[in-house]
Amino acid sequence: MRKLTSQGEQVVADLSARYGVSADAVRAMLEAVRLGNGTMAQFSHPEFGGRGQWMAGGMTMVADMFNQRLQALVSGLASELASQLAAAPLYAPAPEAGPIHQANLESWWPGELGRPGSSGGQNDSRYAVFPQARRLAVQSGGGPVRVHDTLDHVIGGVQQQQGAVPGTLSFTSQHGTFTVESLPLAAPAAARAAAAPEPAMPPALAASAPVSDADAVLATLDRLGDLHQRGVLTDEEFAAKKAELLARL
Repeated sequence: MRKLTSQGEQVVADLSARYGVSADAVRAMLEAVRLGNGTMAQFSHPEFGGRGQWMAGGMTMVADMFNQRLQALVSGLASELASQLAAAPLYAPAPEAGPIHQANLESWWPGELGRPGSSGGQNDSRYAVFPQARRLAVQSGGGPVRVHDTLDHVIGGVQQQQGAVPGTLSFTSQHGTFTVESLPLAAPAAARAAAAPEPAMPPALAASAPVSDADAVLATLDRLGDLHQRGVLTDEEFAAKKAELLARL
C-alpha cells in the first residue's frame, strides 16, 4: 500500500475516530476507493463484514446484506474518502520506477468502448459499464469477453449474489433488477461497419450506356435537367454528363 502524506494520515485519524473503526480499516477503504478512481470501491476487511462493494451515487453492498447500520457506515466513509481524494493529495508520490510494460496498462474490454463509468467483479466474473456507449462488457471464468447492449437501462449497481451459479451477474437500474442474459449482445465494430449500407448513389443514367439515336440523347438530357433542379446532381456532375451526351450527337 502506498505511503500517505501527513494530510492523508490526519484524514485517516479523523475518520477513524468519527466512524468508530480502526485506522487500518480506513486505510483499506481509502486504497479501495483510490483504485476505483473515486467512483467505486471493492473492499475486504473484517470491520466491514468481509468483502463488499460501494458505488458513488449507487448501491452499497456488504456481506451482511440486512445490516443497514454497516451499509450506512461503509457508504458514508467511502463517500467522504472519495471527496477527500478529489480535494487534496493524500498519497505521497510513488517512487520512480523502471519502464512500465504496455501489457500491464491494457484493459480487458474492447478498446473501442473507451473508459468505463464503473467496473468490478464478483465470484469468477468481471464487468465494465459504459453509460455513454450504452454497453456492458462481461467476462466470466477467463473466457471470451461479451459486450451487451444495455438498451435504456441506467445501471446503478451490481446485485450481490448469494450462492448464485458461477458466471451469472445481476444489475440494478431504474427498471429494477435484471440479469446480463436478458440483454442482447452488441455487434462488434467490424460487423457493424460491414453491415452499414453503402452511400446512396444517384440513379444510373442512360448516358452511361451507348445511346442509339438523338431522341434518346435529348430524352436523357431532360432527365438530367430534372435531377439537377431537384439537387440530386451537383453543377459539376450535371455539366460533365451534359457534355458527355452532347458529344454523342
